[in-house]
Amino acid sequence: MPKPKKKPKKMLRRITTHLRAFLAPVAEAIVGGYVRFSIWWLRLWPLWLSSGGMAFWARLLGPFFPVSNTARRNLKAAFPEKSPAEIERIVRGVWGNMGRLTADFAQQDRLWDYDPAHPGAGRIEVKGADIFARLRDDGRPALFFTAHTGDWELCAIAGAQFGVPGGVLYRAPNNKKAAALIEEMRAGTMPGLIRAGRDAGRLMARMLADGQHLGMLIDQYWTGGPEVVFFGRRCATNPTLARLARQFDCPVHGMRVIRLPNARFRVEITEEVELPRDVDGKIDVVGAMQAVTFIIEGWVREYPEQWLWLHRRWR
Repeated sequence: MPKPKKKPKKMLRRITTHLRAFLAPVAEAIVGGYVRFSIWWLRLWPLWLSSGGMAFWARLLGPFFPVSNTARRNLKAAFPEKSPAEIERIVRGVWGNMGRLTADFAQQDRLWDYDPAHPGAGRIEVKGADIFARLRDDGRPALFFTAHTGDWELCAIAGAQFGVPGGVLYRAPNNKKAAALIEEMRAGTMPGLIRAGRDAGRLMARMLADGQHLGMLIDQYWTGGPEVVFFGRRCATNPTLARLARQFDCPVHGMRVIRLPNARFRVEITEEVELPRDVDGKIDVVGAMQAVTFIIEGWVREYPEQWLWLHRRWR
């Protein structure tokens, strides 16, 4: 018997493809418009009010989102000694930090008020201001690593405010209109943005060759990357930081932002991290990534509710 024709299925697939192609820009415009409206709305209020309001709703609703189950699994594996109630408290804290981060982003051009003459008077306090000054004036390239903890966007703003020449590697959202708006928001406070992509490696190498500085987030899963141990579990990591440090033999520093009460922040920069080297005296890539991963683990243990546990770090 002849096989039934598959034309209806092919036609349905074709219609679905055309429908998606038609609706994609519409959905993109809606999302982009929503992001723009949200930023406009959040900028109408004092930071302490918008930050507190966003944290309230995020803590209330966030734990019910399916992605919170990823956070619970991660937390149970990382902190087997913690009770279910403690895990839930951290999950709510994670969402609170995410809510506050949204308010911070909307007003990021207004956040920085650090005054070296009165270092404890403003919203921002800095631990390691002398290190920033040294890096600014020594004429050498350097690398910075950070993690998705506190308000990590402030790391890039701090470098710019201290006049440390360089840039930041970042990954843009898939939504083009939202990505354009975010780049527009960042452009005034974060010079030297390098968008992850084909040309990123070449641009980063050129920047370091010119004696500039480069910062990047290194705490997410990286397909095909070398494995390191994080909270006693193996996970793949992005080796770009260590490879650049090996190529240019430049110092590596850690940076983090700690969220403080009353919409305040502490920016911290470490002294140069001593990285392991191989028998030829060159930086060992896997060993270096393990060293900086241990530092990040220490940060997360200190303030677990401020790290992005919603991400699938272990797979």
